[in-house]
Amino acid sequence: MPKFPWRALPKVVMLILLFIFAVAHSGMASFRDSGERLMGERAYRVLFAGVSLPLAVSAVVYFINHRYDGVQLWQVQSIPGVHQLVWLLSFISFFFLYPSTFNLLEVAAVDKPKMHLWETGIIRISRHPQMVGQLIWCIAHTLWMGNSMMLTTSLGLVAHHIFGVWNGDRRMAARYGKSFEVVKNRTSIIPFAAILDGRQKLPNNYYKEFVRVPYMTILVLTLGAYLAHPLMQEASYHLHW
Repeated sequence: MPKFPWRALPKVVMLILLFIFAVAHSGMASFRDSGERLMGERAYRVLFAGVSLPLAVSAVVYFINHRYDGVQLWQVQSIPGVHQLVWLLSFISFFFLYPSTFNLLEVAAVDKPKMHLWETGIIRISRHPQMVGQLIWCIAHTLWMGNSMMLTTSLGLVAHHIFGVWNGDRRMAARYGKSFEVVKNRTSIIPFAAILDGRQKLPNNYYKEFVRVPYMTILVLTLGAYLAHPLMQEASYHLHW
């Protein structure tokens, strides 16, 4: 009887955790219109966060505790400049990952959450910045870690966000119809593609679209998250997941 490949178990568990999160997160996003009609915008946002956040935290904690499991595929951490490159890519990724938080009160459901049709800031570069940010983050961390656990996690995360591209466009088309088609034609999924082919024109004062409190908040939180890495790792270890 063949033995179970126990070294592969953490990767299997990681993919299961990501799959559960993806089903809950994307599933609840897909039913947002129906849920908001039934419960109201604020109540549905609280339910959405109440389901998504514990699943996300569980996946993050498990990843932190098992990030060095698996097979080491390459080792570049000692090469000069790699740490700085990974840090820079990770820093940039967060400006793509969290572009929709222009009204922070909506995030906390203090204001009524809305499904916005944006065409400013980072959206001019990519219509699906979260997918781009996740891809950049995964490339950076996979380069740094260089093992099969990180590669597996990255593939799972990117797969979820690629699905999110299709699902997001579908939901926006259902909500906004022709208005979304206009924005879709002026933007692109691939970063800078719409700008390079002339469909998207950057205003002369484009930089002002980034001088906003939410972007400043992202800046502070990104630096804070980097400095808090040791605390996050220690807290995860104590959970023994």
